[in-house]
Amino acid sequence: MLEKAESQGRIARLQAELQAKGIDAAFFVYPIDVYYFTGTRQNSLLCIPASGEPTLLVRKSLARARSEATLADIRPFPSSKELPQLLGPGVQKVGLTFDVLPVQQYNFYAKLFPGCQLADISGLNRELRSVKSAWELERMRESGRNTSSVFRQVPQFLKPGMREIDLAAEFECRLRKAGGEGYVRMRAFNQELFMGLAVSGANAELPGFFDGAVTGRGLSNASAHGASLAQIAANSPIILDYAGVFEGYIVDMTRVFAIGGLSETLMHAFYTSIAIQSRLAEHLKPGAICEELFLEAAAMAEKAGLGSYFMGAPGENARFVGHGVGLELDEFPVIAQGFKVALQAGQTIAIEPKFVIPGEGVIGIENTFAVTEQGGEKITDIPDDIVFI
Repeated sequence: MLEKAESQGRIARLQAELQAKGIDAAFFVYPIDVYYFTGTRQNSLLCIPASGEPTLLVRKSLARARSEATLADIRPFPSSKELPQLLGPGVQKVGLTFDVLPVQQYNFYAKLFPGCQLADISGLNRELRSVKSAWELERMRESGRNTSSVFRQVPQFLKPGMREIDLAAEFECRLRKAGGEGYVRMRAFNQELFMGLAVSGANAELPGFFDGAVTGRGLSNASAHGASLAQIAANSPIILDYAGVFEGYIVDMTRVFAIGGLSETLMHAFYTSIAIQSRLAEHLKPGAICEELFLEAAAMAEKAGLGSYFMGAPGENARFVGHGVGLELDEFPVIAQGFKVALQAGQTIAIEPKFVIPGEGVIGIENTFAVTEQGGEKITDIPDDIVFI
């Protein structure tokens, strides 16, 4: 449960940013944003003035919001006629998160507050959330411990003759029994994910809509991501790439398994991914520039003769090698081309160098790290080695 002092600190940091930018108040309607500041994920509108106490207006459930939220002022959602009174006199500029706000909702608030300028605070909000407090880092470490414990169990149930979906079901069952919440929240439009993926061989090579290196065949064209009904082949890499979610906080990790052995090409690619991860983890320090880290990773892949296979099928390569994680899977920062932003202590990042090699399969590694003065703190801390069955 979110502590009151933690909530107050988050609100105070937001209010300082609002004041610096001349924004009189911020409205949050996106559920995970409301949760971040209040500790409750109920259907509600959160109003945070640039100074003073915030107000939470709840559609459903008011009773649960009052039992969970850290705020003092929690009210039923008023009628549209009463809502403008919330801001009071003198409010001229209101911030909203345009990145997740439907046009219909934007028009609703624009009509209600005709004298106010509606400003986009999407970047401000995401930058604030990217830096984790000591309290959040401990939640992340606990997610890492719980998710790692399930990965350790894989040799107990990965057997010859299994289908990808069988492997996925076994893994997901254990993750749920460990307390995994399953909600892999993503902010990006048109992205979706069911817990993670268990894919192997040629099925893992298939490109798809998902904004990552690996998509998988999935179960149908309507569910074109993750495990399929295909049988897992011997002597092919098996990729388990899962997000563990505990108390809302996500860690992302990948491990490779194989029934039998793997080719020299695949092993070369795997050791290259380990080398890239090691180099990046070493430089996950405050001040490091995200784009420079990506370019160094891409250069290492090229030097190894694997550049065209780095982070995706040839011609469909993802242009990143790491992404922020927290309450959402796609938080800031992004270790990507064009993201010329310096890292900050307390950010948590999934580093995932992977290679998609036609005719061979997919291989790589992924771990979640925290940015520290000493370099990346590995939160998903189990061995990176391929497990041969």
